[in-house]
Amino acid sequence: MDWYPWTDEALAAARESDRPILLSVGYSACHWCHVMAHESFEDPQTAALMNSLFVNIKVDREERPDIDAVYMNAVVHLTGQGGWPMTVFLTPRGEPFFGGTYYPPEPRHGMPAFSQVLEAVAEAYRDRRAEVDGSAVRLTAALDAASRMGGAHGEPGEDTLTAAVAGMRRVYDPEWGGFGRAPKFPPASAIEFLLRAHRRGIGGALEMATGTLDGMAAGGMYDVLAGGFARYSVDGQWLVPHFEKMLYDNALLASAYLHGHAVTGDPGYRWVAEATLDFLLTDMLLPEGGFASALDADTLGEEGLTYVWTPEELTRVLGPEDGAAAAAYFGVSERGTFEAGASVLRPVGEPPENIESISARLLEARRARPQPGRDDKAIAAWNGLALAALAESGWRLGRADHLAAAERCADFLLGEMSPGGVLHRSYRDGDVRAPAFLDDVAAVANGLIELHTATGEPRWLEQAIRLAEDAAERFHDDQAGGFLYADPAGERLVARFKDLDDNPTPSGQSLLATVLLRLSRITGRGEAGALEVFRMAMPHVERAYHAFGQLLCALDLYLSPPVEVAVIGPPSDPATRALADAARAGFHPTAVYAFGDGSSSRGIALLEGKGLVGGQPAAYVCERFACQAPVTDPALLEVPG
Repeated sequence: MDWYPWTDEALAAARESDRPILLSVGYSACHWCHVMAHESFEDPQTAALMNSLFVNIKVDREERPDIDAVYMNAVVHLTGQGGWPMTVFLTPRGEPFFGGTYYPPEPRHGMPAFSQVLEAVAEAYRDRRAEVDGSAVRLTAALDAASRMGGAHGEPGEDTLTAAVAGMRRVYDPEWGGFGRAPKFPPASAIEFLLRAHRRGIGGALEMATGTLDGMAAGGMYDVLAGGFARYSVDGQWLVPHFEKMLYDNALLASAYLHGHAVTGDPGYRWVAEATLDFLLTDMLLPEGGFASALDADTLGEEGLTYVWTPEELTRVLGPEDGAAAAAYFGVSERGTFEAGASVLRPVGEPPENIESISARLLEARRARPQPGRDDKAIAAWNGLALAALAESGWRLGRADHLAAAERCADFLLGEMSPGGVLHRSYRDGDVRAPAFLDDVAAVANGLIELHTATGEPRWLEQAIRLAEDAAERFHDDQAGGFLYADPAGERLVARFKDLDDNPTPSGQSLLATVLLRLSRITGRGEAGALEVFRMAMPHVERAYHAFGQLLCALDLYLSPPVEVAVIGPPSDPATRALADAARAGFHPTAVYAFGDGSSSRGIALLEGKGLVGGQPAAYVCERFACQAPVTDPALLEVPG
């Protein structure tokens, strides 16, 4: 295959040769991307056909989510559905006119062979050019118009939060948890909102949150040996996973289980959160301090090969007695729950007394098997999510190793991933690619806020403010309000894109709205940008409340009475740390924290005029910067809500 990357050179080659562009978008851990590559792109006849008829461009959707988003919208518009691998045919101007997802090498299940598609598209482009160009222009105009959503739709109110819980209940699965039918994806942001809705006293919210947390932890999607979650469950019971493991899922779910533990005290949630973050440190950590993107679904071309077991394999590793006990506990049978009589491990009964020994021996044996490939590029947004989870686990669970990993990750994001002080989207082997997108900046800023909350170090808060204020200016849509996904001063694609729903990571707009609100209660500025996001997004939320979890979390923050906590004292002083521990204790998702030593406010409004009390560290609890009397005794410190 004569693949081009997405470059001006590729577009110029299409214009000069007057050939259409075949754009193939996929990602490293995508099973069907590998299948189509093996069946078609590695086939000499198919490759020759592609090379002769098209200028072929290959894009990693994780490195260039802006390209993926624009052309995925086109495919959905054309076919009613999307997915990866994505195959889109473009004019030399980059305008889409035909596309789909996976195409088989021969006609199958009502789908044409890929070679038939290639020849038909090339024929249409050659012989019916006016028709093709007209379709491309109309589709491109529709895509660009969709990005210009905006305008004032009224102030959002608390009735939206109540309606969201009711809307989620309508699609909630009361038996297994989660929303909708198979396949089921982990709804981390929706869980976060439901925990906040419960805190507000909205009935039924906690039941849906815990039902989903319980269902996922008890299913095969959760890796009971090494920790961490697979991408999704192919069934409605969370039983059989699609085995790829993504950094973003595990970061988001670790936070959701941390908060589930904070709300309910359930030790099982703490266990899952810790094990998931430990998995990141064991399997996903890069030498530079950041985290790799994903583990493949396939091993040696076979999905799940590393992870599934038969009764005979359990006996071979554990012996007859422990093998039988493990089979009973993990639901491993001769019939199996996966392919060819193999089973996915999941807890189905009472654990044997020596379950820790059994699990350790099984994990050791599993690590001796062939392992799935690891996509070792670092994505800024996903590392920002991991940073937030590790930082919170550090203080909430007393995990010093998690906090140290969070600090290394922050240094990596602000160092290797920010040459010249400019955050980039991806990093691999010393090279950065593509300037950061909206979700990158928002997720990293949010992670830095969490790290400041965990450590009290001023530099993390200062960097979060720098990133957020720059993003609010740089990504702002001056025409329609809200924020564009890609910097409008950067590369101009055929259409612009605004992300509203969480798919599957939190919406960049919603996450930036959250960050701006949090920082506005520390700095006294920046709230207006969040209000623009609410006004733009509110008309769309009703179509699928569970797909707007991050937006609803931001709205909950906006509608909650401000709770601002300033902790003043030397960071190394045990008295300062005791006040910080007391201030953070419990579940206060709408509280914000700023730490200072009393010598300077550094221009941060929440720290202005606050100092030590009688030479002792002190905590100030405020609302809209009006503060109660300072407290020096941690036992007397009360944070509302």
